[in-house]
Amino acid sequence: MPQIDFSLLYEEARKAAGKRTLTPYTDAGSVAAAILTQKGNIYIGVNIDTACSMGFCAEHAAAAAMVTAGEQDIAAVIAVDDKGDITPPCGRCRQFLVQLGEGNDQAQVMVEKDKVMTLAQLLPYDWRVVRPRQ
Repeated sequence: MPQIDFSLLYEEARKAAGKRTLTPYTDAGSVAAAILTQKGNIYIGVNIDTACSMGFCAEHAAAAAMVTAGEQDIAAVIAVDDKGDITPPCGRCRQFLVQLGEGNDQAQVMVEKDKVMTLAQLLPYDWRVVRPRQ
């Protein structure tokens, strides 16, 4: 699988990142994510953190935008914090993204500068299979 150029995805996520207070108990934007679909479209999302743990991750927001637009097949994902540092998706996000499309386990994820892994590599013990993925 050819490696994807993450520079545009990084820039799009970086533009969306920037922590902002929504209410005294709710912040948003400390992390932003960009998803590139197999069709070549990019979807952006930011996290929302609430005092009562009802928030969600930037990857979830980007995935919701993607699904709302009628897509589900992911080619690549990147998330960055409000300082511009790349941050790998949490386990919940990894599992969530894999379940949205049949081939999403092969989506490329930038986990740190110059390091890319597939979602399958980040989830070697998928709950749907008895043994680790190869």
